[in-house]
Amino acid sequence: MRPLACSRFRLRPRVRQKDPGGYGCGCGGAVCGDSHHRHAGTAAGRHCTPLWLAYTKHNVARPDTQHTPQTPPNSELTAPTPPQKLAVALACLPVAAAFVAPAPAGASVKVQETKADLEALAVKLNPVVGFYDPLGLADADFWGRGNEYTIGWLRHAEIKHGRVAMAGFVGYCLHANGVQFPIHIPGDYSTKSPAELWDQVPEAGKWQIVLFVGFLEFFSESGAAGAHYTKGGKPGAFPSFNSPEAGDQFKIPHPVPLDLWDPVGFTKNASPEKKERGRLIEINNGRLAMLGLFGFLAESKLPGSVPALGGIALPYDGDYMAPFAADFHIF
Repeated sequence: MRPLACSRFRLRPRVRQKDPGGYGCGCGGAVCGDSHHRHAGTAAGRHCTPLWLAYTKHNVARPDTQHTPQTPPNSELTAPTPPQKLAVALACLPVAAAFVAPAPAGASVKVQETKADLEALAVKLNPVVGFYDPLGLADADFWGRGNEYTIGWLRHAEIKHGRVAMAGFVGYCLHANGVQFPIHIPGDYSTKSPAELWDQVPEAGKWQIVLFVGFLEFFSESGAAGAHYTKGGKPGAFPSFNSPEAGDQFKIPHPVPLDLWDPVGFTKNASPEKKERGRLIEINNGRLAMLGLFGFLAESKLPGSVPALGGIALPYDGDYMAPFAADFHIF
């Protein structure tokens, strides 16, 4: 881009002995009308200083300019004062801003959670216990991705496992009391032991469950929810099938009548305060459900290990750590 020139004279950058920082345009005290110049000096002799002083600072002469600036009589040119330099810088801001791409509408900066955020969250969840981290996971750095990356991963894992535990705890209680849903995978489910129930599920049924859960995991990690939970996204957020936060390119091609999260829209019009309180309740309930479900599993394998559940948890002689050992095989 060619430097700006006075509307009345063509200038050649040139350093004078008494004028190391500015160049006169020969206006002779008259305002030249060029908006890209500023006039300074006294009534006896005013001079016009171009805004492209930065261009001429290094004494780079333009080959197409031959006019030598004239010095107003009875006056000496002076270098710009600090206030004048500030005025020049502020005047150039709109020009520089023209080369910056505008931010997309609705864009926001995603901020990752830190250990301080976990400490504040712990007080909200349980003011009595507060922040309790005996394993030091809040200071961990998994896979060399940084502490904030690790905190996002752990936060999402806790919420997700809490949700699974809540469903498992309710399912364990229902089936142990002989309650079955009218629609389920065909099979002989004569046992009341929830652990033995999985062993009685046919191979085709196990494949359906595993593939369905795998699809949900794939879709949640596909980017449909927007920013990833390890990079400033919301931990525990599951994207909508019909209107993903990241855009319509993530929509399921097959029509899906209901979303996995809040299928009937109970929280659609809830206030931000109510949603925040609901997330706190979910975390607390998920933690309690994980403890309760593991209590059932421990009592079923080692009677008396959880006295409060004695006589409630049904015994199981299988292996919880080998859920596919009974009749599950790939080929």
